[in-house]
Amino acid sequence: MRYRRFGKTEMLLSVFSLGAMRYLESAENAHKTILRALEVGINHIETAQGYGKSEEFIGKAMQNGLKARRDRFYLTTKISPTKDADSMRRQIEQSLKRMNVDYIDNFDIHGINLYEHLELVKNPQGCMKAVREAIDQKIIGHVGFSTHAPLEVILDTIETDLFESVNLHYYYFNQRNAPAVQLAHEKDMGVFIISPSDKGGMLYNPSEELTGVSYPFTALYMGDRFLLSDPRVHTLSLGAANPAEIDSHQDAWDHDEPMSELEQAVLDCMNRRYSFLENDLCSQCYKCLPCPEGINIPEVLRLRNLAIGFDMVEFGKYRYKMFENAGHWFPGNKAIRCTDCGDCLPRCPENLDIPRLLRDTHDRLSGQEGKRLWE
Repeated sequence: MRYRRFGKTEMLLSVFSLGAMRYLESAENAHKTILRALEVGINHIETAQGYGKSEEFIGKAMQNGLKARRDRFYLTTKISPTKDADSMRRQIEQSLKRMNVDYIDNFDIHGINLYEHLELVKNPQGCMKAVREAIDQKIIGHVGFSTHAPLEVILDTIETDLFESVNLHYYYFNQRNAPAVQLAHEKDMGVFIISPSDKGGMLYNPSEELTGVSYPFTALYMGDRFLLSDPRVHTLSLGAANPAEIDSHQDAWDHDEPMSELEQAVLDCMNRRYSFLENDLCSQCYKCLPCPEGINIPEVLRLRNLAIGFDMVEFGKYRYKMFENAGHWFPGNKAIRCTDCGDCLPRCPENLDIPRLLRDTHDRLSGQEGKRLWE
């Protein structure tokens, strides 16, 4: 296992962190998953107050012997922004009690996804007042934020200089947030990548095309190496549902050096797959927005890019069904809402027939409705 300095926090984190959203089966399973993570060298457990019984299960593991090993790992929990300091104080106390700990190494404001969330944390008498008090009391070591926001919101949140780290989406198959990674790097912030194996493309269950183009490596390995070869990235979430899933990343966790010639050649081959879209490739410039019908056009067309270029249809269906079902965590209406108004067409530098492509995406990817995992 490799370790990297988590920005200005000075915490030396393993390049994989145990994301605790998925081991919700039982307290016993959670404990075994944590122990396996520690055994392979993972030294960071990351959860959230909103992750079902995750904090409670961590607390039971603490009672059953994990507390004796508390100096071997860092613990992060996340709480959504609140309108007032008292609410945040109560919730911090609740998290400490549930996890059976008296301090949190790293604390994140969970889900700064909208400008109204950013305004809550910028209020000097709001939730951040309670967070600063907790830092002064040594209850919290460091403070960061997690986000599923549009790039502009992420950049503006980083620019507040209120935070030491950021949890965000950034993958080979979705590089929209590259400017945020760079700005965080310039400010010496820790950079934590959310769900690279799942939201990054369901790389644990790749299509035959993605498997083939990744050879002689796996799609999962290439996704990990794309990130770990970047020194601006410090740790990746490994959201294991059980102990066995920890080892799926073993090939990558000892490799954080620049990409080898062979790895780069595979990446170049992957890049060429987009040629399959010919004149229908969406370059993700985002100039088509805003859409009068609230369709997240670039994200819809990104899923189409992947469905055609890499036959990532199952991943596309998985993400597409979240539209209209996940609120500000995954905003946007389904493509079927397009009214052919043409508002987006003059702004598209590729002159794409966007209404046609939206309908095509809906036909390819529409299916059963979905919700976020812990809902």
